Amino acid sequence: MRHLMNPLDFSVEELDQLFDLANDIERNRDKYAHACAGKKLATCFYEPSTRTRLSFESAMLSLGGSVLGFSDAQSSSATKGESVSDTIRIISCYADICAMRHPKEGAPLVAAEKSSIPVINAGDGGHQHPTQTLTDLLTIRTLKGRLDQLTIGLCGDLKFGRTVHSLINALSRYEGMRFIFISPDELRIPDYITEMLKDKNIPYEEVIRLEDKMPELDILYMTRVQKERFFNEEDYIRLKDFYILNRKKMQLAPKDMLVLHPLPRVNEISVDVDDDPRAVYFKQAQYGVYVRMALILTLLNIHVD
Repeated sequence: MRHLMNPLDFSVEELDQLFDLANDIERNRDKYAHACAGKKLATCFYEPSTRTRLSFESAMLSLGGSVLGFSDAQSSSATKGESVSDTIRIISCYADICAMRHPKEGAPLVAAEKSSIPVINAGDGGHQHPTQTLTDLLTIRTLKGRLDQLTIGLCGDLKFGRTVHSLINALSRYEGMRFIFISPDELRIPDYITEMLKDKNIPYEEVIRLEDKMPELDILYMTRVQKERFFNEEDYIRLKDFYILNRKKMQLAPKDMLVLHPLPRVNEISVDVDDDPRAVYFKQAQYGVYVRMALILTLLNIHVD
């Protein structure tokens, strides 16, 4: 039995196989429509989510399976003091696979250690968000045709953004990568990330102005300033509009640059960018369903001929 806690749990070769399967699902939806008939996915979400929870549910339903679970901690026995360890033991009696989001770092790992079914980390605090990273990698590989020799700009909240941390770790395994970190000083990338890049001799820059680096980018990964990660309302208000990508800034970018965003956006990407063919964040959300379908099949060891 296998779990997914971290994007690095899968080797580069295993990721290629997963993405090949996701691309086959995209081309042949009907072929997989009954692959998980009789199987149940439990979505245990102790923290609010729209995209991640619904994309997991959509993925399982598209495979012919069914879904049960809860959408926030208030509707679970956590309100009575039940531990994550006990919850997953109970869920294991009801479902074949579980996707768990939790505000505490490491909670899905605790669940995996006690579970008798595969557990997928659907986000734990500011720590990891592996299925978003798989979504990002699939989007880049499908639309760019490769996951190497790329200059990636990551913009916005690089301090608290778990999607950013996971993506950098995953992309650092590919050849010829270069990172440009674009953020205010208060939200700069954590030292443990830059130390990792130094250890691997992967080039990176830290800058404040987005406009200065737009012409150099293959990928621009925008993020929102996350109110829920701030302890101080004044700091959030001061920084929330620090970067807004608009049509004028897009004129500075290469014609084949792609704009990704893990969503939800607040106002960091102007709606006048949505019609630009380089803006692929809504496509990215669709790829999130395909990659989660592929992941469910892989962890349940289901093969479709």
